[in-house]
Amino acid sequence: MIPTTVPVLQHRTVLLDEAVDALQLEGARAAGTYIDGTFGRGGHSRLILSRLSDSGRLFAFDKDPQAIATAAQIADPRFAIVHDSFATMKDALAARGVARVDGILLDLGISSPQVDDAARGFSFRNDGPLDMRMDTTRGVSAAEWLATVPEQQLEKVIRDYGEERFAFQIAKAIVARRAVEPISGTRQLAGIVADAVKTREKGKDPATRTFQAIRIFVNQELEDLEAGLNAAYDMLAPGARMSVISFHSLEDRLVKQFLASKAKVAQPDRRLPIRAVDLPKPHMKLLGKIKPSAEEVAANPRARSAVLRVAERLGEGA
Repeated sequence: MIPTTVPVLQHRTVLLDEAVDALQLEGARAAGTYIDGTFGRGGHSRLILSRLSDSGRLFAFDKDPQAIATAAQIADPRFAIVHDSFATMKDALAARGVARVDGILLDLGISSPQVDDAARGFSFRNDGPLDMRMDTTRGVSAAEWLATVPEQQLEKVIRDYGEERFAFQIAKAIVARRAVEPISGTRQLAGIVADAVKTREKGKDPATRTFQAIRIFVNQELEDLEAGLNAAYDMLAPGARMSVISFHSLEDRLVKQFLASKAKVAQPDRRLPIRAVDLPKPHMKLLGKIKPSAEEVAANPRARSAVLRVAERLGEGA
């Protein structure tokens, strides 16, 4: 069941103006159709709505029931919220009669309210149930997964998704502990990791990478991102733009490689007699990347790792 009330937890939208400015919501484009793939607490959606004309439309997506409850408070006929991953945007909007859109914004990762709510299990700062699901209405919790995952798979997840060099030691310690007692709490898991990791970067908790890895796996974040990027590319009309904000290297690498693949073309053999008009054309134009200003990072330290990448869909004659 989707909650009708939302816990009051502060959230600061990262790169708010920059991400929305990149969509160029001026003139005729203000009457277009847009997607906010990660509603969160609605910072980007509300700014987009403020710039749309009366005939503009905005579809937002989110897996988190609390985000859906927040979105339900927006009484605007131009706005609709979909309780699902942005990876489903193509089918979800096709069912609503929409095949092409004029801009898409994806703000990846987790929001501050998710991290700060101990009951969600995303953080080891405060003790809470080891859940980690973005959508608490479906799927397997982190505790349930840890109870049965084979040691080799657990090691691979921690190494690949957490970029953790002590993945072997951590996986071995988790499997040993679960043979003695269920691993069901965030501080419990953090303590197991801390005992297994003997050295760590200055200022970083030993459990940081492991929690990131398990969260990414439980929520299929990278699989959703890959599917979402492909769906977004298919839906963008010629001249439409995509703004993508990522927060860690795995996300950013995937986004960067995807956009680069659409902006490059295979070069034909120069010895072949091919007219310039017949040369293969790129499908997207890269418009660069933006990082938070020093002022934004000072006001919101969680913004420090954010990277915004912007690209534009080119037409057939580009």
